[in-house]
Amino acid sequence: MPRGDYVRPATLVELVRNAAPFLALPRCEPACRLIALDGYREILSFAEAFDGDSELSDDQWTEDYFAVCLAAHHASVATFVPTDVDSKIRGLLWGDVQRFPEARERMFRLALRALSWPIDGISRRATELAGVGPVSGHDGERLSVLAGALGSFLKGGETALAEEAGAAIERELAREAAEFRYALATPGAELDLLRLAATLTHNAGDLDQGISFWPKGEAFAAARARFGRLAHENSKPFGGAFQAAAQIYQRAMASEGHRNYPLRAVRALRRSPDFLLPLGPFLDDWGAIIATHPGLALEERAETVAALVAGCRKIPGQRGYYRALAGFMNAFPGSVETVVRLLPTS
Repeated sequence: MPRGDYVRPATLVELVRNAAPFLALPRCEPACRLIALDGYREILSFAEAFDGDSELSDDQWTEDYFAVCLAAHHASVATFVPTDVDSKIRGLLWGDVQRFPEARERMFRLALRALSWPIDGISRRATELAGVGPVSGHDGERLSVLAGALGSFLKGGETALAEEAGAAIERELAREAAEFRYALATPGAELDLLRLAATLTHNAGDLDQGISFWPKGEAFAAARARFGRLAHENSKPFGGAFQAAAQIYQRAMASEGHRNYPLRAVRALRRSPDFLLPLGPFLDDWGAIIATHPGLALEERAETVAALVAGCRKIPGQRGYYRALAGFMNAFPGSVETVVRLLPTS
């Protein structure tokens, strides 16, 4: 039974509080089903009360659990310790309610509403140049969820809903491609172009992950050709923007595509949205924030420096941590020796 196999909703909320304590999520009693709510903070605030709700049928429980997972992922995916619910919102939960068309449509409607969830205060990894709205890794996460919806509708033979889901994916990919092409054609936007190359490559990969949950078969072939492997050999859709982005990424940015594991242990970095990491390797200003932010004690600055040094040793080819260290040293208001003395000797 699904509710016994998955991480409890209350545990997911605690994981978000651990990853992003600055969100200060209250504990509230819901006045309606979680699947009917609009905002990710609202869903998370009500999720703990839902945790013990045994009145729901299995399909209703799955709908509300999907809402919790979607909200938790949105809140934490750009933090140092994101919740590990990707496979649930991309595929597993859609499969759990495959026999319940109404449940899948309600989940899809929430996924559509989630396209407008803001990322202010939970991500510093967006690019916004062309007037089409911010483009960030959050968009790839949302694309993968829409892929889960599309696959479930194709499997169920629900043509109208499949067309609606496909159109939503199409609009989002076209929007990202427009942002990329704008940066490509704009003198002075070269660094933003590199950021977008990383973002679009990541997002196409997330979409592929969502598609990976689809069964094999002719019913899925057209959608696979339309949306699959855009950063690889499938260069026809969207004017080849995603393949071009991937080529730039592989040549200039791939070494920055790691998961920043060395920084996960520094709990002080979770304290404020000011410490959220931007896209590497452009971490100079972030290093300066670590050097000067009043919310960090000297020992916490030293712990962060030690983690960056460890990352320089462990992650071949990356440059972002070196730039963060340079930014730190240039901005630190006192003698850097006071920090060095606090570093571990090994």
